[in-house]
Amino acid sequence: MQDNGLSANTSARSWSGNPASLVYDETGIKSRLNDLSQPIYLVQHNGQIGATHEGQLTVGGQYPLAAMGDPIAPEQFGDHRFQQDYGVRYSYTSGAMAGGIASADLVIAMGQAGFLGIFGAAGVVSTRVEDAIRRIQTELPHQAYGFNLIHSPSEEAMERRAVELYLQYGVTIVEASAFLDLTPHIVRYRAAGLSLGANGEVVIKNRVIAKVSRREVATKFMEPAPDRLLQPLVAQGLITAQQAELAKRVPVADDVTVEADSGGHTDNRPLVGILPSIMSLRDELQAKHRFKTPVRVGGGGGIGTPSAALAAFMMGAAYIVTGSINQACVEAGTSAHTKKLLAQADMADVMMAPAADMFEMGVKVQLLKRGTMFPMRAQRLYELYRQYNSIDEIPSDEREKLEKQVLKRPMEDIWQDTVNYFMERDPEQIHRAKDNPKRKMALIFRWYLGLSSRWSTSGEKGREADYQIWCGPAMGAFNNWSAGSYLEQPENRRVAEVAYHMMRGAAYLYRMQQLRLQGLQFTPAYGVYLPSPVVSHA
Repeated sequence: MQDNGLSANTSARSWSGNPASLVYDETGIKSRLNDLSQPIYLVQHNGQIGATHEGQLTVGGQYPLAAMGDPIAPEQFGDHRFQQDYGVRYSYTSGAMAGGIASADLVIAMGQAGFLGIFGAAGVVSTRVEDAIRRIQTELPHQAYGFNLIHSPSEEAMERRAVELYLQYGVTIVEASAFLDLTPHIVRYRAAGLSLGANGEVVIKNRVIAKVSRREVATKFMEPAPDRLLQPLVAQGLITAQQAELAKRVPVADDVTVEADSGGHTDNRPLVGILPSIMSLRDELQAKHRFKTPVRVGGGGGIGTPSAALAAFMMGAAYIVTGSINQACVEAGTSAHTKKLLAQADMADVMMAPAADMFEMGVKVQLLKRGTMFPMRAQRLYELYRQYNSIDEIPSDEREKLEKQVLKRPMEDIWQDTVNYFMERDPEQIHRAKDNPKRKMALIFRWYLGLSSRWSTSGEKGREADYQIWCGPAMGAFNNWSAGSYLEQPENRRVAEVAYHMMRGAAYLYRMQQLRLQGLQFTPAYGVYLPSPVVSHA
């Protein structure tokens, strides 16, 4: 008798069916375990455990039942209201990766496969955002899609212009990220989409998915918008008095994504710690406000394997959000060189470095350190900013080294380019630096930090050592999991297939855990979900 790697405790349950349907070899058993649309019966017969989809559970039958599992579909995970409200098949979102890394191609691919994709509008000029809106709306006339709205404390005009575009073109899903507090712009977007239904209920057109990592910020999105922000919007004619009143009856966000140890902006908090905390906060605020539809809480950051996806769902996440793993996909707006580096990353190949958009505040982002010098060079720029009050105070030898090795241009030339850039985009930035040499120094350094991410996406030759690649440890986890499968190679990583395998893998692992809880013991070969090429997402 051949050992197939399965064993079980004695069970009082039994199975009735044709023993000829049982398979005993590892390949046959795993094939049946993988068919999640069918029930699975593990039956003890002739001193072995065999697997079958046929037959039924009985009492006092002829064949002892070791364990069984019901059919399980990836669509069953998460909150079904999330799927209904957004018109998607799966409780899964590809998050907005700034600079158009979460590209129109990526959003379209996700939408066509039944997922929600968010365009990475942060740091993208308004004309390009407008082009993306038009293209996505053409390609996804009936499917879900969303756009990012990033909090821009140093570039308020960009935040305001984004909201204007979204309202103009009828973009009804926005992912709000990096907010430290509510702003008039996010409140305007939310309130401008509110109306009164026939039976007196609030009808929500503009949905907000807020990405947070702190309880105090989550609270702001889980409660109604404050009057101090609503009334000025009414006075300016940006929303109606009725919309301001309706805004007091609904939370600012429909969904709150708990952002754990992610790429880019992150507090590096473990999902197992922060997700339950934010869910508990939601329950407290729901008891206080009694919203008709409670805020849903999803999980993101560190989710790079089916195991991590399942863990988030088992903790109660209404949906999950992935980021780092998507930018190594074919559709992502990143260069081939960047995708190659990402596909080689391990979990420890990341570090924190100064953020371009909140440089002066000392805010950091999580980046890939393998294959690039950017994190160390960016940190050096921040140290110089803290140490000196102007570029003229920087010692000549230090300045020369900086201009030759890092900036690769004279600082005064960079300043002139910065002036030209902001005079077209946001002149207030230059006005604020006119008599403030430290502000001028910050803008020069931000030139490097800002362009470095664009060099990464465009594949700028000669600047590979300066690529800024937002990345969390989920990327390394994904690479470890996919090693040996067709997804190991970047050219095979299509974003919708990655999403499908994350969800289907979670369902497979859930099935295996069900069987394990019934006393079934199996070798590691059965407990691993390995992706194979997708023929259909159906």
